[in-house]
Amino acid sequence: MLRWFVPETPDFYELLVEICANVAEGTAALVDFMKTNDDATAERVVAIERAGDRLKRRCLDTLHRSFATPIDREDIFSAVNNLDTVLNYAKSTVSEMHALLLPPDEHTLAMAELLDKGANALLDGFRELASEPAQAERHAEHARKSERDTEKVYRAALAELFDAEHYLANLTEAHRDEAAALEVLLTKLDEQERRDVTSSVAFVVEIMKRREIYRHMSNAADRVAIAAETLHDIIVKVT
Repeated sequence: MLRWFVPETPDFYELLVEICANVAEGTAALVDFMKTNDDATAERVVAIERAGDRLKRRCLDTLHRSFATPIDREDIFSAVNNLDTVLNYAKSTVSEMHALLLPPDEHTLAMAELLDKGANALLDGFRELASEPAQAERHAEHARKSERDTEKVYRAALAELFDAEHYLANLTEAHRDEAAALEVLLTKLDEQERRDVTSSVAFVVEIMKRREIYRHMSNAADRVAIAAETLHDIIVKVT
C-alpha cells in the first residue's frame, strides 16, 4: 500500500554515469581536434557540449521532482554542475581557437589528453559507485592526478609562451614577416628602435591568444578535480 504514495526513486547512479560518458566522449573529441585542427571535429565537440546541457537539465529536473535520493542532493548537484562545466570549457576552447585562427600546439594536445584521462577516470569511478563504492576511490585519485599533471603542463606552456627567443625560433612563415623586428625586444633600445617595436605586436597578440586557450583548459582540469572530490565525498557517505 505504501508504494502507492511514495514515488519510485530515480536511478541517479545511472544518470551520473550517463553524464560522465558524455563528458568522456567530449574530451576524446577534444583530443582529436588537437591532433587534426579539423573543423568537423570542433563542431563535434560543440554538439557533445549541447547534448551535455540537455543531460544536465534532465538530471536536475529529476532531482527537483524526487521525493528521495540515494545520494546527498548537494553532491548530485555538484557532480552534475562540474561535469557539465568541463564540457563548457572544452567548447570554449575549440570555439575561441577557431575565432582567433589559432592552431593547436603540443601543449594544448598534452592538456587535452590529460583531460581525457581525468574524464575517463571519473566515468570508471561513477560506474563502480553503486556496486563497489570503495573501489571507486582509486578512480577519484586518478582524476585528481590528471588535474595536477595538467597544471604542470599549463605552467610550462606559460613559461614558454612568454619567452621571446622561443617564439622567434618557432615562427611559422605566416608570422615571420610581421615579426621581423622582434629582435628589438631582446636588446636595449634606443629611440629609433623603440619605434620598431610596433612591428613586434604579433608576439604580444600571440601571448594573449594562447594564454586564453591555455587558461580554459586549466579551468576544465580544475572542474575534473572538483568532480573527483565530490565522488570522494559520496564514497565516504555511502560506505
